Amino acid sequence: MTQANRLSWALLILYAAVEIIRALMPDAIPLPVAAAIITFLPFIFAFVHGLQTYTARSFAVFVVVCFVVSNTMENMSIMTGFPFGHYYYTEILGPKLFLVPIQVFAAYFGMGYVSWTVARAILWDFEGPRPALRVITLPVVAAFVMVAWDLTCDPLASTVQQRWIWLDGGGYFGVPFVNFLGWYLTVFLFFQLFALYCRRWDVPIAPPERPKAYALQAIGLYTATALYYVLAFTRAPGGTVADHAGVVWRVGDIYTTAALVAIFVMGAFAAVAAAVTAERHSQQA
Repeated sequence: MTQANRLSWALLILYAAVEIIRALMPDAIPLPVAAAIITFLPFIFAFVHGLQTYTARSFAVFVVVCFVVSNTMENMSIMTGFPFGHYYYTEILGPKLFLVPIQVFAAYFGMGYVSWTVARAILWDFEGPRPALRVITLPVVAAFVMVAWDLTCDPLASTVQQRWIWLDGGGYFGVPFVNFLGWYLTVFLFFQLFALYCRRWDVPIAPPERPKAYALQAIGLYTATALYYVLAFTRAPGGTVADHAGVVWRVGDIYTTAALVAIFVMGAFAAVAAAVTAERHSQQA
């Protein structure tokens, strides 16, 4: 086992431990600290994990494309309402680049890379030759995998925790419908640009010696993220919360919905990815 492989497993275990602690003991870690930890651990994981397959140049392309697209779309939406809707970030997420906290870019990159790798496991994109349509199908699936995460976390993060505020509220516990369309568009764009780059420059598709472990590490981190919402549901506080538009929501309902989406949407993606990985490994054994 290489040092990078051991570090990937260690980061996954640490991340899972933090998610379990903050779910079962919500007051143990202050919200701004917890937000930073759960953002930057996947960020570090992405670098350690990704550089085992991609060259530094190729991975830099992923980082730059992710940063430019996400930051442009976020700032544009805050100023104009397109593509996510009208909102602003509070001070909980720390320093900003223009109008968007640095943590938000780190989240796009960390979870974006994990979602990309989970989608690669679902399509088993670790062996060549790649079908011609893979340049489109992989970004399509990866974008769904990542939006599932936002579908789970956004109402809690905005309406309950108020890391950001939706100015006009929205039908999904204070989050507007258009936000998720905007999310899909944004993440699809940077996934598609990276897929086109990989095809143009014939980027290697997998570490040849251990595609099973490589896939399972990313699937594990994605699953640990979903696990937080399931466990947090068991400690859901009571009461109500009002969104910025004045609509009152029951906090318990928000936690319940987050847990259901985590199980049956994020969990479904993780289960399919793990099943495909297991089947491929058994065929190769």
